This record gives sequence, C-alpha cells and structure tokens, in this order.
Amino acid sequence: MKVRDAMHQGCEWVSPDTKVAEIARKMRTSDIGAVPVGENDKLIGMVTDRDICCKGVANGHDIEALTARDVMSLGIVWCHADDDLDEAADIMESRQIRRLPVIDKNKRMVGMLSLGDISHAAPQKMTAEVAKAVSAHHG
Repeated sequence: MKVRDAMHQGCEWVSPDTKVAEIARKMRTSDIGAVPVGENDKLIGMVTDRDICCKGVANGHDIEALTARDVMSLGIVWCHADDDLDEAADIMESRQIRRLPVIDKNKRMVGMLSLGDISHAAPQKMTAEVAKAVSAHHG
C-alpha cells in the first residue's frame, strides 16, 4: 500500500508569523492536532497542540502575542505520496512522531499521514508497532 492510499488528502499550512491563537482555532475547527509551518515555499516546522500547551501556555507567555515561530518544532520530517506505507511507518517509529506531512514529486504538500490513518489502513501488527514506538517515553 502506498502512503497516498492512507493519508488525509490536502493539508493547510501557516506562515511563521501566524498567531498561535489563530492556529489553535484552526486546529479546533478542523479537528486536527498539528499544522505545518511554511516560509519561502518550504516547510520549516510544525506546530502541534502539545507545542502550544508546553511552549506557550505552560511557560506563562501571552498566548495572544505568540506566533507559530515562537512555539513550532523546528525542522520537518516528511514522506512522499508514492512511498510504501511501511516506509512512512518506519520514519514515524524512528523519529517518534504521530503526524507526517506528505509531499508529491514536485515537492508540494498534498496531505498528512497520521497514526490514526495508519490504524485504519495498515495491518494490525504494523499499527501496533508504530503506536508503541511513537508512544515510548522520550529519552
């Protein structure tokens, strides 16, 4: 099975200067837990609900003043739509990430692959392996 067969089609991204409150509203409205951040036509990071909580709210920052750049996880890991699903699962396991942006051959983001997507599309054994790996305590 290919990643394109399991992923969520389409994906919105935000610029680094997007206010965190706006990102949180986007997450609530779209029922998602992560939003990629792009600048100069490149993905540069990811804002997760955990980033907002741990890097913003828990640190006592004024949430209305924070931007994506203030809380995002730097760097971005991705896969190709044409990759085999088990290759993408291996990336998620080794990097302990639950959501993986998907790009096409033109380096355009075309979707997002989540742990939930894998659980619906992959064999139970693969799902269990990925869930165990991404849920392990970070050292």
